[in-house]
Amino acid sequence: MSVTETNPPAERGAFLDGFLRLMSDPMGAIGVVLVTLLVLSAVFAGVLSPYDPAAIDVPSKLQAPSWEHWLGTDQLGRDVLSRALYGGQIALSVALISTALAVGFGVILGMIAGFGPKWLDNPIVLAFDTVRAYPVIILALAVGPIFGAGLNTVIGILVVTSVPYYGRIVRTSVIAASKADYVEALMAMGMSRARILARHILPNIIGPILILASMDIPVFIAAEAGLSFLGVGVKPPQSSWGLILDDGYKFIRQTYWLVIAGSVPLITATLGFTFLGEALRDTFDPKLRRGV
Repeated sequence: MSVTETNPPAERGAFLDGFLRLMSDPMGAIGVVLVTLLVLSAVFAGVLSPYDPAAIDVPSKLQAPSWEHWLGTDQLGRDVLSRALYGGQIALSVALISTALAVGFGVILGMIAGFGPKWLDNPIVLAFDTVRAYPVIILALAVGPIFGAGLNTVIGILVVTSVPYYGRIVRTSVIAASKADYVEALMAMGMSRARILARHILPNIIGPILILASMDIPVFIAAEAGLSFLGVGVKPPQSSWGLILDDGYKFIRQTYWLVIAGSVPLITATLGFTFLGEALRDTFDPKLRRGV
């Protein structure tokens, strides 16, 4: 039997074994359940939402939770449950897109800095340090009014401020990997730097980077909610957990359900993705696995 015939079953067996180990960890199982519930509620928000999240019904404003409105209504009479469900779509979309772009650009720039021409290393590292010197919120408040509030602005701010984080990690990993004997042998054989990076170094460093990215998803979700709360992110009539919290803050004396509806999804997302990321790290990275 050829190698090509035996590899796929072996890969599937390794994946299944990793998944079973993940689910055997209580933290991993809780993370999988919470993340699955969040993703399903966001994907099927149109089916699960009892009302149009942007539908205004002023006579029904600030109603307490009831059988008609499970999480009550806001100051414009909009159904809070529907807005929370659609807010999950915004949160996950921003988090996943921002994470993918930040990791992509960070990996590219980190590999160039760590294994590219020496004259490029210092400018790239200087750019990383310059961007990282500004806190996300301060940069958002400075840049937001220039470009205007909206999803594109939020994603741009999160990507720009996160690329240096991944870039520095990749740069350090690439520098360490480039000193390996097999890399020096490949270079001595005349293999191009780009090919060495793509075929030999990147596969060895991308796993831990992706695990770190999964643990940073709740950070992006919280950042989007925070920016929307401050008026830099999503704008009405779009729904966001940050906007729901903002409404709850403004009407805190008359309502309690708005704060709950905005904070519980954030807490759930943070716990779910954090537990899942920790369990993935322990399951798929033997060097960091607990008890080793």
